[in-house]
Amino acid sequence: MAQDNQIDNTTAYKGMLLKHEPMSRHTSWRVGGMADRFYRPTDINDLSSYLKSLPVNEPVFFLGLGSNLLVTDAGIRGTVICTSGVLNEIKQIDESRIYIEAGVPSPKLAKFSAKSGLAGAEFLSGIPGTFGGALKMNAGAVGGETWDIVESVETIDTHGEIHKRLPEEFLIAYRHVEAKEKSNQQEWFVSAIIKLTAGDKEESLQTIKKHLNRRSATQPTQQPNAGSVFRNPAGDYAARLIENCGLKNFCIGGACVSEKHANFIINTGTATAKDIESLINAVHKKVQQQHSVDLIREVQIVGEASGEYIE
Repeated sequence: MAQDNQIDNTTAYKGMLLKHEPMSRHTSWRVGGMADRFYRPTDINDLSSYLKSLPVNEPVFFLGLGSNLLVTDAGIRGTVICTSGVLNEIKQIDESRIYIEAGVPSPKLAKFSAKSGLAGAEFLSGIPGTFGGALKMNAGAVGGETWDIVESVETIDTHGEIHKRLPEEFLIAYRHVEAKEKSNQQEWFVSAIIKLTAGDKEESLQTIKKHLNRRSATQPTQQPNAGSVFRNPAGDYAARLIENCGLKNFCIGGACVSEKHANFIINTGTATAKDIESLINAVHKKVQQQHSVDLIREVQIVGEASGEYIE
């Protein structure tokens, strides 16, 4: 099928379009089947042009760095839009506000903010995804959450139209964001303005260093993973419950519960998406049986169905 995986050139848009692109190349778990189409825009205007060129019923999925994501072995029907490395503008617009596009890695924003003498974004250094992904799920770490610092966002809809949205237009909760007003068309985050407070550059950089050192010491950062698999239940930790069930190092195929952090599943090198999915289900079932806790999956599973998923 390699002959089909070619760049399409068109006068309607300027980005790179690949066909039958393996999603294992674009996910942090290094697994996943093929996407029918994979588009990397040159900028937001080009993204708008591309979306306007699509058939009305074309399924579209936005992808950042592919963390917090499991793509099934059957792959994704429709078009995957990749923002990572392309929607990457970041700039300070006044003494307290920063404009950032969705494809910028969250750790890069943390460091940029610190070097600009602004405090409040240091927690983003421990979130291994793009800021667009952080907006989508209200990502957080060490007591901070993404939407705590958001002043406004820009979204793009299925017709390629840009909208400016305010936080009050969304229902925002722990690892969850959704529009209050339901629409018959999807919208995706493409940029945001965040508001921070004046801080000390060196102090913020030291805080970031501490966060990164802690992350390296407590998480399997050197092995393919997708971050925390389950949300922490109220008043407890998913990792504690999983470890208490004796599931550290429990494996299905090439997928294993991390010895370093029980709420992480690693690809030991030979895992399939089905292995990982099956392990997620097995962990969920065991915790429910032993602790009567219904863990909610934080990792998003996308693609053609290949089994029973946790809803």
